[in-house]
Amino acid sequence: MRLGVTVDVPDLEAGVAFWRRAFGFAEVARPHPAFAVLEAAGQSLTLAEKPAGSRAAPAEGTERHYGRHWTPVHLDLHVEDLAAAVAAVEAAGGAVEAVHRPPGRPAVAFCADPFGHGFCILGPRTEAP
Repeated sequence: MRLGVTVDVPDLEAGVAFWRRAFGFAEVARPHPAFAVLEAAGQSLTLAEKPAGSRAAPAEGTERHYGRHWTPVHLDLHVEDLAAAVAAVEAAGGAVEAVHRPPGRPAVAFCADPFGHGFCILGPRTEAP
């Protein structure tokens, strides 16, 4: 089995630009005009252009929206330099909402991309638990 991650965005080019600027992802394939496959550091991410108001599935009653939101499933990005990653997210048009530094655990930044999707960036573990 291989796990794939797809993030819906209202503007594919803006999504590609954000992930490139924030985390160094490069577009490696465009299998369909509304899909872009990105890779960075051996990781793959697919972006799918889906307009606001569209439905995830024909029988699904919930419409997509790109206002700020958290979902029960979100991305965690593990980095070696949290400060640099946080600065890159902000420079790329994302938001950093809070940074927590719990003792004995990796620092975590709670962030959002320009399309409202919440995600976390975790710094390196600084000491054993």
